Amino acid sequence: MTAVLIAAAVGLVVSILGTRVAIQVLVRRGFGQPIRDELSASHQVKRGTPTMGGLVIVLAAVIGYAAAHLVRWYEPSVSALLVLGLMAGLGLVGFLDDYIKIFKQRSLGLRSRAKMAGQVAVALAFALLAIRFENDESLTPASQAVSFLRDTPIVLPAALFVVWALLIISGTSNAVNLTDGLDGLATGVSVMVFGAYTLIGIWQFNQSCDTVPVPACYDVRDPYDLAVVAAALVGACFGFLWWNAPPAKIIMGDTGALGLGGAMAGLAITTRTELLLVILGGLFAAVTMSVVLQVGYFKLTGGRRLFRMTPLHHHFELKGWSEVTIVVRFWIVAGICVATGLGIFYAQWVVGT
Repeated sequence: MTAVLIAAAVGLVVSILGTRVAIQVLVRRGFGQPIRDELSASHQVKRGTPTMGGLVIVLAAVIGYAAAHLVRWYEPSVSALLVLGLMAGLGLVGFLDDYIKIFKQRSLGLRSRAKMAGQVAVALAFALLAIRFENDESLTPASQAVSFLRDTPIVLPAALFVVWALLIISGTSNAVNLTDGLDGLATGVSVMVFGAYTLIGIWQFNQSCDTVPVPACYDVRDPYDLAVVAAALVGACFGFLWWNAPPAKIIMGDTGALGLGGAMAGLAITTRTELLLVILGGLFAAVTMSVVLQVGYFKLTGGRRLFRMTPLHHHFELKGWSEVTIVVRFWIVAGICVATGLGIFYAQWVVGT
């Protein structure tokens, strides 16, 4: 547990202090967030708020993870490095998107095809590497089996697994990006999801088939080190939330949203809980579905809308809910989703024993 605590603590401190420095630098350089004109008047006051704060989250998480290894003197695992690499790679795609928005002062950055190509390239590299690097127990960082609470009997050929991984990574990173529309919303929900993966990693380590060969044990490579990664992300997000809480002094931008979404997807794939992520990240899923339903309904009905505006939080914003009310209520929903997911995960282990 020591490494988990060190990663979280260092990630927290680096994020709190680093975000303050980032705010000063970004304000001095005029790197402010453009805002869509169709958003409410209350939202327009965010125009010019420093963006690209996700850089601090990514760096704080990496530093927190590295600090845990330096103090405890054990080698980083392939699984953890792949997750961190996925986060950094998608964060870079988001950084390019943010930079173009600022440079050209428009609400759209990279063209959709270029942005998707970047996400696919990073996700493809992760997926191909994750089914290599067998350890002494013949376990690779990822399994080609579709997983829920652990691997299911559905095993995909390598090519189909790559496609499956691309869907998970792209879907999750874009879901977090869509949710990042109100101060503190995506950051607070991310804290909860990464907290869940910290607990899952620790539980899988304590019930690993390497040490506890019982029917309900977990065949997961490097579960403890994955818990260290998740804990570093909890600390990094908590520290950023100090400055991102309403009214936000800084916005994570696509740099943070894509990076955090990638980290969630990477943790889901490497802990063999791919479908469980839909429950743990239920708030992200609901926000994404609001966009899908809005677009589909609009096309089917020739221009009618289900919601006043999507993503979903903007619908409630236009209904007159205050930003803090929306954020706190969405946090409550996210907490229920995380608690439900963890409950299902634990219940399956109890039944399995």
